[in-house]
Amino acid sequence: MKSYDEQAPDATPELAALADPVRRRLYEFVADQDTPARRDTAADAVGISRTLAAYHLDRLVEAGLLSTSYARPAGQGGPGAGRPAKLYETTQDEVSVTVPPRSYDVLAGVLADAVAADASGGVQTALLAAAEQEGRKAAAEDDDLLATLRARGYEPELVDDEIDLHNCPFHHLAQRHVELVCGLNHSLLRGLLAGRGDDPECARLAPRPGHCCVTIRASAAERTA
Repeated sequence: MKSYDEQAPDATPELAALADPVRRRLYEFVADQDTPARRDTAADAVGISRTLAAYHLDRLVEAGLLSTSYARPAGQGGPGAGRPAKLYETTQDEVSVTVPPRSYDVLAGVLADAVAADASGGVQTALLAAAEQEGRKAAAEDDDLLATLRARGYEPELVDDEIDLHNCPFHHLAQRHVELVCGLNHSLLRGLLAGRGDDPECARLAPRPGHCCVTIRASAAERTA
């Protein structure tokens, strides 16, 4: 049987790095963490040796999917504390492949620029209304809120009575048009909740680094539990 690289010689290094199932599980574990992960923690989670985990984690770093830093555990420092541990976390880089090539990101950027340039605000109002309708349509496709959010790329996690969204599906565009994209996200998620019969006010803007700008709280989260 041909290897992944032989079958797809033009595959990006990032996608080729994830072709190995162990490496992919390690990447998914690191991506699920709120803080940088230690090598031994990742190894235990996946069920492999620390040496093998280090090899695969470093291959993911070389592919640009993970980044590294060094730190000692909290409360440990000074002489005799040992060397800082190597920590791994995901990068903010995006990887996508379309065959044949497509430039949807360029189109999205052009449209966002046009919305931002509309001094009347009418185009933005129409966009937010369309985003809300898209959320309502998504609610009709699946009754499971977490599954719907996961399918839309938000990487949700239920914590107590709040759904934390670890990923912004529109991250790169949000770097250029923060207010516009956060407003779109907010309207989409309000529409999703309204379509499910939940209070749309449960979706609230709460921008934080490394997360979506919206969190979902109270009754919507309780219905998911």
